[in-house]
Amino acid sequence: MSNNKEQSSIPTGKVARASEFVKTGIKIGGNYVKYYAAKAMNGETTKDQLHDDNATDIYNSLSTLKGSALKVAQMMSMDRSMLPKAYVDRFQLSQYSAPPLSAPLVIRTFIQQVGKTPQQLFDKFDPQARNAASIGQVHEAYKDGKRLAVKIQYPGVATSIASDLKMVKPFAVRLMGLNEADVDRYMSEVEGKLLEETDYALEIRRGQEISAACAHLTGLKFPEYYPSMSGPRIITMEWLDGLHLKDFLATNPSQSVRDKIGQSLWDFYEYQIHNMMQVHADPHPGNFLMQADGTLGIIDFGCVKELPEDFYYYYFSLINPQSIQDNALMLRLFYALEFVYPDEDQKTQDFFIPLFREMIELLGRPFCTETFDFSDKDYFDRIYKYAEELGGMKEIRNSKVARGSKDGLYINRTYYGLYSMLNDLGSVVKTHSKFKGVDPLKLVAQGDEARSVLRGK
Repeated sequence: MSNNKEQSSIPTGKVARASEFVKTGIKIGGNYVKYYAAKAMNGETTKDQLHDDNATDIYNSLSTLKGSALKVAQMMSMDRSMLPKAYVDRFQLSQYSAPPLSAPLVIRTFIQQVGKTPQQLFDKFDPQARNAASIGQVHEAYKDGKRLAVKIQYPGVATSIASDLKMVKPFAVRLMGLNEADVDRYMSEVEGKLLEETDYALEIRRGQEISAACAHLTGLKFPEYYPSMSGPRIITMEWLDGLHLKDFLATNPSQSVRDKIGQSLWDFYEYQIHNMMQVHADPHPGNFLMQADGTLGIIDFGCVKELPEDFYYYYFSLINPQSIQDNALMLRLFYALEFVYPDEDQKTQDFFIPLFREMIELLGRPFCTETFDFSDKDYFDRIYKYAEELGGMKEIRNSKVARGSKDGLYINRTYYGLYSMLNDLGSVVKTHSKFKGVDPLKLVAQGDEARSVLRGK
């Protein structure tokens, strides 16, 4: 259970939520004053304390607001190359340890959503949350002898998404030094997905669909859902035992168990992508429960990305190592995936093409071998160093053009989150890809055909 202090209310109005952002901005301004004063006294002062102070103030504000603002922080924490370490460490708390709602507010939410108190609906209900994240929190309950997990959505989350993202944008652009064009594209895609995440009826349907489709995969456990005890903002499901990643690793599991869980994770994602053309696009540790025998429980299907056919074929054409060796084919795919644009001048293309080529080579490396050791420190150090180098380039920060298909945002996030979890596990995984050995030109042709069909609709 979270050790954070409970909240008796959440700011839900635009003015109240905006005021919280303003107060946070003032605190950050004060942190900068302290930093520059210290730097004047000691020229060797680093920004470590500034980052730590800012990360603490931003997280405290977002965790009070909850909802989409906190969700964005959670998403950013998955990308260790995007933010300084202080932000990553602090924002990771939003994955399952945000401050929970107080018992009276939980009861009021139940009455509003299902017309009953939790005590009337269940035989037993623990009013203290077992886990609390960005969109909702989870309680333990019992009904007819069954142990249940009851997820309750925070009040005001669904109605505040658009306004929250507008307020988060300045923090992402100015404070974190992210490119504004990329942030605009990122936020537009995120807004649609967050709206879906607040639709708990949709989450139940997707959870049931993906669980059934992946039931044949070994080592996975999915909860049973109970729609009759659920509502628009409440989900009741079977309680799954297990530990989140950090606590699981503290038990010092054997390498064989780490490999088993890692293989189950990899197979789960590969099956969805290549057989269902959609994917559970929220691979952070809060959504998985691990057991000592290597069983992996998957407990959240709020964020699912459906892949357009043209994007799917172009993306996996590019991941194919043969494509990187064929300059003409690579350029064609870069155009299709919007890494560079045909109407850009040669100097701009010559700058961006080598950067994206190296990025694809790095991220696609696990697909190029039969097995991949995700404990490879040199590999991940290179990824983080490369991302730092990109972040320091003024040409990228100041670019007025967004780079990369918007459909790539969630698929890249999915693989990055998957890689990070496999790295923490130190798993050695059989990464046999469906496309290994397939002629990339065939995949490109399939993408061209899909795009023509999509445009004709």
